[in-house]
Amino acid sequence: MYWAPPPGPPPPPGQPWLGYQPAPSPYGYQPPPPPTPPRHEHHRHHHHPPPGPPPGVDPGTVPYGNAPPLTQPPYGPPPPSSSPYPPYGPQHRQSWSTSSHGPPPPSSPSLPPPPPRSLQQFGHGAPSNYQFQYSLCTGRRKALLIGINYFGQANQLKGCINDVTNISTFLHERHGYRREDMVILTDDQRNPMSIPTKANILRAMQWLVKDAQPHDSLFIHFSGHGGRTPDLDGDEDDGFDDVIYPVDYQSVGHIVDDDMHDIMVRPLRPGVRLTAVFDSCHSGTALDLPYVYSTQGVLKEPNLAKEAALDLFSAFTAYGKGDFSSMASTAIGFFKKAAIGGQARERTLKTKTSPADVVMFSGSKDTQTSADTFQDGQARGALSWAFVKTLTQWPHQSYLQLLNNLRAELDGKYSQKPQLSCSHPLDVNLRFVM
Repeated sequence: MYWAPPPGPPPPPGQPWLGYQPAPSPYGYQPPPPPTPPRHEHHRHHHHPPPGPPPGVDPGTVPYGNAPPLTQPPYGPPPPSSSPYPPYGPQHRQSWSTSSHGPPPPSSPSLPPPPPRSLQQFGHGAPSNYQFQYSLCTGRRKALLIGINYFGQANQLKGCINDVTNISTFLHERHGYRREDMVILTDDQRNPMSIPTKANILRAMQWLVKDAQPHDSLFIHFSGHGGRTPDLDGDEDDGFDDVIYPVDYQSVGHIVDDDMHDIMVRPLRPGVRLTAVFDSCHSGTALDLPYVYSTQGVLKEPNLAKEAALDLFSAFTAYGKGDFSSMASTAIGFFKKAAIGGQARERTLKTKTSPADVVMFSGSKDTQTSADTFQDGQARGALSWAFVKTLTQWPHQSYLQLLNNLRAELDGKYSQKPQLSCSHPLDVNLRFVM
């Protein structure tokens, strides 16, 4: 059974959010093993966010850093549900068990330079007076940690709650985040405010960014199911939005990347840092950040020619098998990508670029799944494990070194490739701070 959160916003800053303190788990950390993963990817259901705030903001009309205050989402209690995932439910995380070996240490013997204090020009065709600011991460620290094992549901996961436990310890012991400034949502808790329902997640996202000041350091971590749904506003190169699945998604739907961007990125002022770690399937651009970087530190551009060629190959394959409906839908997808890909990229740069300092590490590309693994005697998400391990071994890395070391930790064990994206052009040779 799921509960709806009580009305009203969280208490003002500086006071513990007592409703979100962990409670003893009725399940423990070793749930029954998940069922055999499906052999192919299903399309996600086409739920859309309910009317009204959050976010209630048109990306093209409200300037970043000056968005109106976000209010409590108007979601009511979802009905009890014991049904398994429908065929179009979220993509599962792969299950793996491997031995661990780390990447080579960062090659540079000297420390990467710290972030500059001055305002930076966007470039890339932006107006000359359009500037952003790196955060020094010397102000207040707040964290939102979400881990969903989906107990009792099909495609149940094992490591997501453990991910949250490990990330919270890492933030507290290594980066000075206070326990009272962390909101933890996991589905093993008895307190209804601490269950990762859609309403609780959206309200906690609002809490995370509320009253943020320059050089504050905010952190969000999500470990659970992710998926994709057709893009409705034309800002995605591939025609799909990334989504995450709350524990009650069967009743109230998923959470779309456009909404997460409007809630957590758009209101931020220059110099506010938001670090995001999304350990879920299809999470490559889960915050809709427009600047995505390769392992060489080069800004990526969508490879529409390659994607179109793959679509045409799929169409011809379907034709050869006599699957004319698949052939038609794939061919339509080819022409759609060819037509809207460039416009989508241009729209994203215009509407999703931000003067705040938002950096995201995601567990996989938009088209990949992420792994539920077993490391150091414990079920974990592969990216969450690699993130803590790499930064514990080498705390002073550049963004580029960290991306490559995350890739090296997972290389040869999993098919997924961690991604680095940002709200502004990023000097990837600067020191990673949070």
